Amino acid sequence: MGATSGRLSRGTDKNLISAIKTQWGWHAAIIWTFIYGGLGMYWSFGGEGYPFGLDIDPDAAGSFYRHASSELTGAVIAVLSVLGIVALTLYSKISSRNVRRIIIGFSWGMAVILCLTIPDARLLIGVAYVPVTLIGAIFDGGIWSQYLDTITWPVINQWICLTGGLFWGAAALSLQRQFRNACFHCGIAVGGNRQESMIQAERWGKWFTLVAIIAPLFYDITRLAWLLGIPLGISGEQFQSLKETGAIMAGAGLAFVSIIGAILTHGLISAWGEVFPKWFPFAAGKRVPPAMAILPAGLVAVLITVTGMQVVRDFKVSDALLDWGAITPLLLFPVWGIALGGAAVCYYYRRRGRCKVCDR
Repeated sequence: MGATSGRLSRGTDKNLISAIKTQWGWHAAIIWTFIYGGLGMYWSFGGEGYPFGLDIDPDAAGSFYRHASSELTGAVIAVLSVLGIVALTLYSKISSRNVRRIIIGFSWGMAVILCLTIPDARLLIGVAYVPVTLIGAIFDGGIWSQYLDTITWPVINQWICLTGGLFWGAAALSLQRQFRNACFHCGIAVGGNRQESMIQAERWGKWFTLVAIIAPLFYDITRLAWLLGIPLGISGEQFQSLKETGAIMAGAGLAFVSIIGAILTHGLISAWGEVFPKWFPFAAGKRVPPAMAILPAGLVAVLITVTGMQVVRDFKVSDALLDWGAITPLLLFPVWGIALGGAAVCYYYRRRGRCKVCDR
């Protein structure tokens, strides 16, 4: 009797540990929201460190919150945080499916707000300029210090909010799986057809990947043409101005990063995206960890989409007519970002093996 009770206890403990591990996003979202909600309340009373608005951040001209005051914004942050913590805490205790749907929708809404409305183009620029800056620092050490000067508190706050948005997205996904009576870890419901999902993922993954590769070509062609001295899509005066400020070299550097990214994106539907090729050092022939491709692709997809949304929002036809080569390639960024995100999701479903929690 004692041995049986011990086995049941160990099994219960194992299930509890598995549940905690698979609902990490739920716990992370509550902790993050509690801390950031406290900051919001502090800012609403005039506390220091408020990161939004042109008065605090002169480079926030492209932000949705460039005119937001600390008192109102801080209060909104505090109220949403309280509502969010209450919703996440009470979800499992609520029997009404309609109320549960509202909480799931609220959770996805929080994820969208934090991931797509607070960050701006500076996050993508900062990530894309890292390899360019590292190479430039070899010849001019001052370039690295100039790069670090661009990482201000408002930019750091955008990274913090993006992280919170990913936590809320993970929490929303966990709640949605619970609503469907599916596994918290893999999302497969009882009786789910994994073979059919793999076929769909492979079919859609190819289309998403091809779009993600083609979408930035317009941008790459214009920037490389400028590097070669061809003012494609811009006036001679604008070309000379970009040349004098060094923007042409910067744009070309980003174009090269984009091309490398396109090659890596193709790995999402290629054999070498699943098994390291023979020429790859130290890992030849070994299985590529799915997270190694999914996490970078997902993050870059969010940053590209955010940048594209900002460009589309501020787009003016008159500016495009004057210098179409400078502006119109950026209008494809939302398409690029969404396609890359879709390719990453399909790659995940295609690479998904037997679940360690539900064993499906």
